[in-house]
Amino acid sequence: MERMNVLICGGTGCTSSKSDLIEKEFNRILEEMGLDKEVKVVKTGCFGLCQKGPIVAIHPDRVFYCQVKVEDVSEIVNEHIYKGRRVERLEMHDIDEETKEKVFSMDKIRFYAKQKRIALKNCGVINPEDINEYIARDGYMALGKVLTEMTPQQVVDEIKKSGLRGRGGGGFLTGLKWQFAAQEESDQKYVICNADEGDPGAFMDRSILEGDPHSVIEAMAIAGYAIGANYGYIYIRAEYPIAVERLNIAIKQARELGLLGKNIFSTDFSFDLELRLGAGAFVCGEETALIASIEGKRGMPMPKPPFPAHKGVWGKPTIINNVETLANVAQIINHGADWFKSMGTEKSSGTKVFALGGKVANTGLVEVPMGTTLREVIYEIGGGCPNNKRFKAVQTGGPSGGCLTEADLDSPIDFDTLVAKGSMMGSGGMIVMDEDNCMVDIARFYMDFIVDESCGKCTPCRVGTKRLLEMLTDICEGRGTMELIDEMEQLCYTIKSTALCGLGQTAPNPVLSTLRFFRDEYEAHVKDKRCPAHVCKALLSYSIDPDKCKKCSLCSKKCPTGAISGIAGKEVFKIDTSKCIKCGACKEACHFGAVEMR
Repeated sequence: MERMNVLICGGTGCTSSKSDLIEKEFNRILEEMGLDKEVKVVKTGCFGLCQKGPIVAIHPDRVFYCQVKVEDVSEIVNEHIYKGRRVERLEMHDIDEETKEKVFSMDKIRFYAKQKRIALKNCGVINPEDINEYIARDGYMALGKVLTEMTPQQVVDEIKKSGLRGRGGGGFLTGLKWQFAAQEESDQKYVICNADEGDPGAFMDRSILEGDPHSVIEAMAIAGYAIGANYGYIYIRAEYPIAVERLNIAIKQARELGLLGKNIFSTDFSFDLELRLGAGAFVCGEETALIASIEGKRGMPMPKPPFPAHKGVWGKPTIINNVETLANVAQIINHGADWFKSMGTEKSSGTKVFALGGKVANTGLVEVPMGTTLREVIYEIGGGCPNNKRFKAVQTGGPSGGCLTEADLDSPIDFDTLVAKGSMMGSGGMIVMDEDNCMVDIARFYMDFIVDESCGKCTPCRVGTKRLLEMLTDICEGRGTMELIDEMEQLCYTIKSTALCGLGQTAPNPVLSTLRFFRDEYEAHVKDKRCPAHVCKALLSYSIDPDKCKKCSLCSKKCPTGAISGIAGKEVFKIDTSKCIKCGACKEACHFGAVEMR
């Protein structure tokens, strides 16, 4: 029995920062010192606090080292593991608001203090490539329980009673979806896990699959038993190689222990599944397009009805749940629907995982009870905007969502509240913006993404979003008019009411929400030919304040086009706007604030 475990984040974020090399260095040094028999090095999933990665946690000491480099490993082993002295310079800490002293306990660090981990329960705790570690934390207990103690309808009723809603977009009641499929008469039914996470800045599902793949496999088997299906597909984008590798390992291990395949738990229930790799098309997050892709067709949506629960993959009844939704299922069975409903709000029970990113101090994965306010997530957990910048907006729901402003910070986060405010929960992306973000440019960014990802099947989405992008580009480049803003707004409503699928219908949301809350920025671009946030390059102009210019020539030396003229030490320097490419090099070079940007 080891006296100590060294847990190293093996998620995509930390792996890209060489956590795999850190793991090898720990193993090498521990073996050299003869400590490899008493100290176990474990590669885990994501700890959540991506801003501080790579992360190394030492248990049972509950010490949390962050931004660890390969060259730090020797010091950690010699000082902490061998001598018992913490390496304080690497230790994660926070400042107590009352005493102003450092606190090191994870229970008191603000990033973790307000979180409640259900879907992320095992991420950063277990080795995702060892099924025994999952089993040691009640893994596959729920599957055993439903197969030996519950009827399929009782399972459906328990999920319905829990109030679990789909975590992938619209928030449809999971139990109701299962009920529809269970009622269908068919010789074959299917369960699909939608792991085609496509929103910019979203990585919740990827992290769950990398850190706790068995939670999804177990839930799919439970869903199969509940609706009468004996086969499933995990549809995952090929850009997630670590998640794909760990899923393959987990499926193989589950089969070897008889937890997938024939007569699971010595019952007459059989269930197996396979991976299907997607090419990364955003539209394949829409369930009918996903089904088409699994069948080997081009991923394009179909009109509904029929809904997949009636006629899904291969024309058979099918339920589709996303990764985070499934990650809650086993725990609902183990702890009961009432336990799950005790968290969250009346109509949005449980917790929600968010990928918190953008202009916020602590970026990473956050799991909080539904009903937590935006202010708590952004300021108390996320640490607010860096460098004392003013918070401007937060985009929730990715390209299908919308912006919320400072006036919304005390609003509870749940499905219905966000929709009422013109945004949506989506899969859980939460991008924070500060005073340096141009909201017209933000709308253009999302529209550029949507145009690239449109499947092209329906004209409103294929042509309409292209026209919206052209209009936004005209405004950002100084060619906009007030009439153009009105035309753009009208086009948004036309697309919403006529596009074929949900992705097309929500495509105009970023434009509409920024128009609603930041119309003054649009008008500044149009009327004054000015970008208030100094982002839109075509509307920028640089000049030198003669009263502040020290005649030092630093600006002219940095100018790549020779647009700045003057004689060092003798005359004030000037910018020839016809030659200026607006790169900002002169402003960065000037130490006296003489270069002004308008």
